Amino acid sequence: MDLSVEICGIKLKNPIMPAAGPTVRNGDSMVKAAMGGAGALVSKTLSVAPAHVPRPCLVKIRDGLMHAELWSDITLDQWVRHELPKAKKTGLPLLVSVGYSPDEIKKIAPRVVDAGANALELSTLYSGDISTITEAIRAAKEAVKVPVFVKVPPGATDVVQFAQAVEAAGADGIVAINAVGPCLVIDVENGMPILGSPNGYGWLSGQAIKPFAVRCVAEIARTVKIPVIGSGGISTGRDIVEFIMAGASAVQISTAAIIRGHKVYGLLADEMAKFMRAKGYNSINDFKGSALRHMSEQPVRTTPKPVEVISSRCNACGLCERYCMYDAIRIVGRVARVDPVKCYGCGLCVSACPTRALRF
Repeated sequence: MDLSVEICGIKLKNPIMPAAGPTVRNGDSMVKAAMGGAGALVSKTLSVAPAHVPRPCLVKIRDGLMHAELWSDITLDQWVRHELPKAKKTGLPLLVSVGYSPDEIKKIAPRVVDAGANALELSTLYSGDISTITEAIRAAKEAVKVPVFVKVPPGATDVVQFAQAVEAAGADGIVAINAVGPCLVIDVENGMPILGSPNGYGWLSGQAIKPFAVRCVAEIARTVKIPVIGSGGISTGRDIVEFIMAGASAVQISTAAIIRGHKVYGLLADEMAKFMRAKGYNSINDFKGSALRHMSEQPVRTTPKPVEVISSRCNACGLCERYCMYDAIRIVGRVARVDPVKCYGCGLCVSACPTRALRF
């Protein structure tokens, strides 16, 4: 089973890498990501001066996280002299996240490339409007010869316009998306925001944002010719397949690595390989972008079509009956039965069935 991919001439043993954040906060943590099975490494975002990160800066929300993280609180000198060389010793491709203004990036880029960066990832969270971001791209391209990827900022309301602008500015690839926000969580026991940031605001990541992220990846992949790295809510090997079917060339993971540890990269690679074997896929290219041809701006069908039950798969768990708002499903004789007259064809039961016993 071939999980390898090549992006802008950079070869990865698998399409899974960390996202810039606390799990890659220094050289040692990046080594752990490599040992955990990542196909490439990404550093936490570096800037000309270390960040003063508010505390507390992370809070768990069900299957996700909200954070008030900033860029790295380690000096640029330490990154260049100690942390990046540690990451390079793993032998994995190294993407270094840098920010934020064009002048800052122009200063940082040559130093991190000299330290071994195979590519840059421009963080745009604090970079202002699109004109500032395109200036940052041009500054990076003038300063170094390695590929330059650009991360979609949380405030990008039109990802198609963003993608077109950064491609025109010379970006070699796009990372989509970042965490979503700002958001707010309040501790109802004391009435105080949980995070220590201004106003208690933070940025949401994890499974809740995955459908939004997949949509952004698909729109970008249909719009530009440069590769897209998908990010946002990935927690299973099937999630990775979904992003790749939407047009992603590779993916980045943060929240799942925080919650489950660095071993998650290899575990998800194994899950992905298992899925590919079951489907008869030999390589990533066998299904990359395959969902895009099924996407249409017009609805495929607007009339009801009753759900079909595959009796051999049904375990009579009753979830379909519980979820059906139209009273169209009943468990009869240890198997689900659908009333075709009542069935609205909404599809909720199909997506909720744990054994995939329901289908259209």
